[in-house]
Amino acid sequence: PREPALPLPQLSRKVHSKFTCLCFGGSVKAGKMPEREKTMQCKQEAEQQQKEDEKEGLIEFYGSYQELFQFFCSNTTIHGAIRLVCSKKNKMKTAFWSVLFFLTFGLMYWQFGILYREYFSYPVNLNLNLNSDRLTFPAVTLCTLNPYRYSAIRKKLDELDQITHQTLLDLYDYNMSLARSDGSAQFSRRRTSRSLLHHVQRHPLRRQKRDNLVSLPENSPSVDKNDWKIGFVLCSENNEDCFHQTYSSGVDAVREWYSFHYINILAQVPDAKDLDESDFENFIYACRFNEATCDKANYTHFHHPLYGNCYTFNDNSSSLWTSSLPGINNGLSLVVRTEQNDFIPLLSTVTGARVMVHDQNEPAFMDDGGFNVRPGIETSISMRKEMTERLGGSYSDCTEDGSDVPVQNLYSSRYTEQVCIRSCFQLNMVERCSCAYYFYPLPDGAEYCDYTKHIAWGYCYYKLLAEFKADVLGCFHKCRKPCKMTEYQLSAGYSRWPSAVSEDWVFYMLSQQNKYNITSKRNGVAKVNIFFEEWNYKTNGESPAFTVVTLLSQLGNQWSLWFGSSVLSVMELAELILDLIVITFILAFRRFRSKRWHSSARPPPNSHDNTAFQDEASGLGAPHRFTVEAVVTTLPSYNSLEPCGPSKDGETGHE
Repeated sequence: PREPALPLPQLSRKVHSKFTCLCFGGSVKAGKMPEREKTMQCKQEAEQQQKEDEKEGLIEFYGSYQELFQFFCSNTTIHGAIRLVCSKKNKMKTAFWSVLFFLTFGLMYWQFGILYREYFSYPVNLNLNLNSDRLTFPAVTLCTLNPYRYSAIRKKLDELDQITHQTLLDLYDYNMSLARSDGSAQFSRRRTSRSLLHHVQRHPLRRQKRDNLVSLPENSPSVDKNDWKIGFVLCSENNEDCFHQTYSSGVDAVREWYSFHYINILAQVPDAKDLDESDFENFIYACRFNEATCDKANYTHFHHPLYGNCYTFNDNSSSLWTSSLPGINNGLSLVVRTEQNDFIPLLSTVTGARVMVHDQNEPAFMDDGGFNVRPGIETSISMRKEMTERLGGSYSDCTEDGSDVPVQNLYSSRYTEQVCIRSCFQLNMVERCSCAYYFYPLPDGAEYCDYTKHIAWGYCYYKLLAEFKADVLGCFHKCRKPCKMTEYQLSAGYSRWPSAVSEDWVFYMLSQQNKYNITSKRNGVAKVNIFFEEWNYKTNGESPAFTVVTLLSQLGNQWSLWFGSSVLSVMELAELILDLIVITFILAFRRFRSKRWHSSARPPPNSHDNTAFQDEASGLGAPHRFTVEAVVTTLPSYNSLEPCGPSKDGETGHE
């Protein structure tokens, strides 16, 4: 088959001087228009037609990559690009400027990568501000360090003391004299000691030599501290697996073992109010703040299993204390009793009081931030307030109020990191051991661990505690620091109180007002002063070190350093990339269409164009007839048809 007839190309409208331009004028007669005027008119029409041809279209694209790059390098405002065009006749210079141009581009974008990496690391600046203002006095918690023998559990504690006495006698050959009660109490102990003894025997205190756990035989020799360790064994409910809790110190082992059974006794009390036996006047002899006497409205009371009765001053958010002036006379002054009546010697081995300074609406974790007050000593504690404000979001892993932390807050206080960690452990305790640890708040629907109901809770607790300390539970990872927190930097000074020359009248006044009648005078009282050292307090804040404005400024500096150009130069580069994409798409489309046309124009497999293989009979046949219809169009009648200029021979030509 023959190739299809291609459409005729459009004639160029450009007028060339070598062709004769014919001017058609309907009102101008031949011979009447001067030859010069006709030539001028023809030139004007040709120039106008050329201007129309040279007008730029709405959307135009380049015909090749070379044309695009040549136009870009000749017209861009980026320094160095023009050298690629000007030196195209010198291949060495062209290669040199090409390598230099692209090397500069690479170095610039390498610097861009460094800037972006620094920006997305979200660095911060630490701002230190020193403020001076009247300060709100913090909350102060004071504990007796005297675990009390509450009446609700007194009998069981006496039984536990008796069992512990026998254990110490067997292990260390130490005969500890226990206070005896009346006959009815002894009868009660004999009647109820069997149940307690059964649970104590399930978790006995044992000696361990090297890696072998040995039960204590009768009439055993005294323990050699170099060869033996003391501990107790906690087994699962079916006794298939056991956990060995051992200590190198016998004192620590006895205290931990006694505390374990003591917690079980406390958990058996159905109502915690039965342990609320506060005796404020018998513990705090004197209380003054800002030279004014304190009263019961200024404190709240709670019970701690190990530290006894605790009292928190200035915890009422409705009427908080404020310090008018710094100094020891403008703070809190307390005279406390440190005598240990109803003391449990196997649970607490220290005497005195424990004090902690913390912010309002925060629980007092006496194990973390508290310290002890010595008897017969005046302890003066000076404070410095320090506030920390962190940036949240991408700048630091902090939380505003703990609502975005995946741990339920079991405390009736605001979020702190320690609150979250203890809540996390308690929730895991309830999930794994089916009961709650007595030292922490009780979740909804749970009950405290008690080996009369949960036989193997001790085994589960110590296994879980080991995982907690190793962060297997993920509590330290889940619990984030608060974005805003207040801390108090403390420093303490000590002096003897009362002095040797004044102790007689001081103790006499205390005996008259507070029924102070103890035998050991100096070891029975202590004084505590808590005050602000100065009005100034420090605020540590954070601010972004690399903002969007800084990033744009640094990018502009790098662009100007390597190419000396501006934002419009960046737009020129973006335009070049867009043109490259469009030209690539157009060329690919043309190539695809060309391949498609060639595949459709290819002859069939059994056809050929050689006439020698054609049938001779076909040549003998009648010739093909073509019918041509002529369409005649009547031309308009012109008065003149004359050439605009002279012909090649200088004469006027006629068609």
